[in-house]
Amino acid sequence: MKVYVEPEEVTQMEKAASNLRDKLLIRVLFHLGCRISEALTLKVEDIDFTQGTVAIIHLKARLKLTCSECGQRLGRSHVFCPKCGVRINEAT
Repeated sequence: MKVYVEPEEVTQMEKAASNLRDKLLIRVLFHLGCRISEALTLKVEDIDFTQGTVAIIHLKARLKLTCSECGQRLGRSHVFCPKCGVRINEAT
């Protein structure tokens, strides 16, 4: 099973897009290799036109948060540990 897109297929997708925004989004995703969420957060300030570079903020950071008291895995929004009940001030 193929897991990548050929340049010719990208050209076909660009031609099939109904507006300029979609055409540019397809091109950005293909050429930068970023996720849709990363492309949608791009700002003009992220582009260095003189050096031809783009700064991409990687939104899908894998964080493993744990309670410092009992070691229970936590989600980003936990205020209290679901296992020991300690208030989470700073997850490690």
